[in-house]
Order: sequence, then structure tokens, then C-alpha cells
Amino acid sequence: MAQRSDLPVDFQLDGPMAGRRIVVAMSGGVDSSVVAALAARTGAEVIGVTLQLYDHGAAVKRAGSCCAGQDIRDARAVADRIGIAHYVFDYESRFRDSVIADFANEYMAGRTPIPCVKCNMGVKFTDLFALARDLGADCLATGHYVRRVIGADGRAQLHRAADPARDQSYFLFATTQNQLEYLRFPLGGMPKGQVREIAAEIGLPVALKPDSQDICFVPDGDYASVVRRVRPDADAGGEIVDMEDRVLGEHKGLIHYTVGQRKGLELGGLPEPLYVVKLDAATRRVIVGPKRALAVGEAVLTDINWLGGDFSGPCMAKVRSLAKPVSARLAGDRLVFDNPEYGVAPGQAAVLYDGDRVLGGGWIHETFSALPAPSHSQSPA
Repeated sequence: MAQRSDLPVDFQLDGPMAGRRIVVAMSGGVDSSVVAALAARTGAEVIGVTLQLYDHGAAVKRAGSCCAGQDIRDARAVADRIGIAHYVFDYESRFRDSVIADFANEYMAGRTPIPCVKCNMGVKFTDLFALARDLGADCLATGHYVRRVIGADGRAQLHRAADPARDQSYFLFATTQNQLEYLRFPLGGMPKGQVREIAAEIGLPVALKPDSQDICFVPDGDYASVVRRVRPDADAGGEIVDMEDRVLGEHKGLIHYTVGQRKGLELGGLPEPLYVVKLDAATRRVIVGPKRALAVGEAVLTDINWLGGDFSGPCMAKVRSLAKPVSARLAGDRLVFDNPEYGVAPGQAAVLYDGDRVLGGGWIHETFSALPAPSHSQSPA
């Protein structure tokens, strides 16, 4: 294995690395492969672990990502190349029950799910965390692009990645303080290009492997087909109505829509463009309105995970993975935006930041319109 003196290899473990044991979550991609290689270079004992999350013939397609057969072979080839042990654990049933079923049920309930967060909360961190502990590891290292920073109080903090284009902090907001003390993210300070350079210099067989662009069990972007396999009633249609309950048309199933969507409504002859404002699972109705109806002033959050210690005051909130953070404040379980925010969808996460530090976040349960209400009370958007 190539030896470069400038490779960043700090795994934030005190004392000599000889005698230390690092477990690396290996997905078969270039990121986790470089983490394993950097870990091996420290002189610690390194064990690569891959979770097989689904297989051929399961309820979903196999894809080129962290769950599939080719990725397992790639992870094993990397482990052989750098000379570390590698183990595969079958978590297919756990993944199907905790991630895929939840994904389908959320869509059927009129919410917009984020399965990658649910996977991190369960299979990837909770279960892998336990595996690493059972293997006697001093830490569990992953290829996520976030930074682990030790605060003035000696406790670990979660921060954005140095490369904003690769930052994955939104998807890791549910990481607990206990997990954060044990986890390591060696790539958080690097740009992606440097990671690929390291992989090429070391001679890793995955150095040029493309990044996965889709949810691992939805490789072609066809969410509806996945939901149908789990929920055969997914294509139950219903009415498209405006905000005054006037019927404007018919839809072919709630799974085809999300809050903020404009395309695919197939509503012609209207004076202004309409957007999906709300999905009512109880009545199977898609409620549409003008863009201004998407303006949200507040959102109720559930299952809030707080990493900010005694922080209080204004913060920045990110309500979609690709959204820009906006100024807001958290009052109990209510997230209050300083200015109206658009496209805030139940089922998504609201992640809170103080600068680069992740304060925590929660799941968007309900939103309240920023439009003037007809009475003194606000009404759900």
C-alpha cells in the first residue's frame, strides 16, 4: 500500500494506535474504501464491515449502492488490497421492515419520506454501532462527509463538511450524542476530488467507481413501483381540489405527488399555475393552490434530536436536503421562520444549525400557512 506523508489519518483516538481496533463501515464505494485505507495506515487493527441490506428476488430491485452484491464484492476486493479483515452481515429483513416499509407507508400517509435518514437512524448506525461494540472496536468510522469536532466541554459536536457540495449533515441530524462520541468521519475535511486522488494513488479498485445518485433501493427513480410492491393499494385515485374544495380533476394515487409539485397535475385552462399544497390521505385528495399558498410561517416538529447542549436563540434551518438554510428559531416543538419558507413538506426533516455546527433537528409533522388567516388563529397549510 502506498505511503504518503501528507495523507490525513487522524481518527481522534488518544495515545498510540498500535493495539487500537477500528471498525469501518464499507459500502463498496470509493469514500468508505478510502476511510478503510487511511485507518489501516495508522497501524491500528482494522475490520471492514458490510451490511447486506437486500438481495436478488427481494421486494425491491438490486442497485449499485451500499446494499448490493457487486458492492459487497468491491468492498471485499478493497479489503484484500489493503490487507484487512472483512465481514458481511445479512440485515435484509431488518432493512425491509424498518426502511422500505416505512418509506411506502409514509407516501401512503401523504408525507414525503427520507429513507436515507431512517436507514442511518436504524440499520447503519444503531445496528452497526452495536456490531462494532461487539467486535471490541475503539471507534466506528464511516465515509460520510461531515466533521466531528471536539467542543470546549470535551464533547463531540457534529459539523458540516468542509466541502459544501458534499456535505451530508442534513441526513445525519438524528445521530445521538452517544453515537457521536463513538463515530469518526475522516473525510469531513476533504473535497471529493482529493478522496479520489488518494484512492487512485493507493491503487484501490474502486477509485473510478461512480457515486450512487439515487436512493439505493430506487435506482431508477421510480418511487411508485417500490411503494406498489409493499402497498398494492398505492394507485387508489381521488380528487384534485383547490383550497375552496372545488373539484378540478382526478389523480391516479397520492404516491405520485409531493408538496410544492407543479408538473404532472394535468390541469389546463386555469388563470395561474397551481402547486400541490397538501395531501389529504384520509380523503385521498390532492389540494392545490397558487404559489403563495405554499408560504409556511411555522412547522411542528416531532422526535426532535438535540445536539446543541444549552444553545438557545436564533438559528438556521434547512427543511429539504437541497434547500438553503434560512433564519428561524425553535420554540418547544415549533419551528418559527423569520420569513415565509416554501416547499415545507410533512415527512421531511428540519435540521438546525449554528454556523457550521448541527444543533439537531426533527421531523416535520404539520405546517402552518404564512398567509393572513381569516381569524385570529392560524390554520394548517
